[in-house]
Amino acid sequence: MKPPVETVRISQRSRDVLVKLKRKTGIEHWNVLCRWAFCLSLNSPAPLPGTLSCPESNVEMSWKVFAGSMSEALPALLLFRALRDGLSVETEQLSGYFRAHLERGILLLQNVKDLTDLIKPVLDRSDSRDRHQE
Repeated sequence: MKPPVETVRISQRSRDVLVKLKRKTGIEHWNVLCRWAFCLSLNSPAPLPGTLSCPESNVEMSWKVFAGSMSEALPALLLFRALRDGLSVETEQLSGYFRAHLERGILLLQNVKDLTDLIKPVLDRSDSRDRHQE
C-alpha cells in the first residue's frame, strides 16, 4: 500500500515535545517516538480536532525511516481509521489526516514522565484483555 506522505514533517510545537520526551524516556530516535505517537492517536476513539495551523520545524524524515518495518501496515491502519471515521480516502486528504494523527499523538505524549509512563497504556490494555479472557 502506498504511504500517505513521502516525507514526514512535524510542527515546531511537536518538535519541542519530542525533545523533552527523548530526554525523559531515553529513546534517541525521532522515528520511534513518532510511530508510537501516531499509533496512540489512531487508537484514540476521540475525533481529531480541527485543522492544524502550526509552523513546521526542521525535523523531517522519509516515510521509510518513519515507518521502519511497519511501512506496509501503517498506511493500512490509517486507511481503516479514515474509513471508520467516514472520511474520503483520496491521497491528498489522507496526507492531512496522517499529519493530524501524528500531531495529536505527539501532544498526547507531552505529559509522559519516563519510559514506564510511555508504555503504561499498552500494559493496562493488555491486563484488561487478560481479565476479560478469564
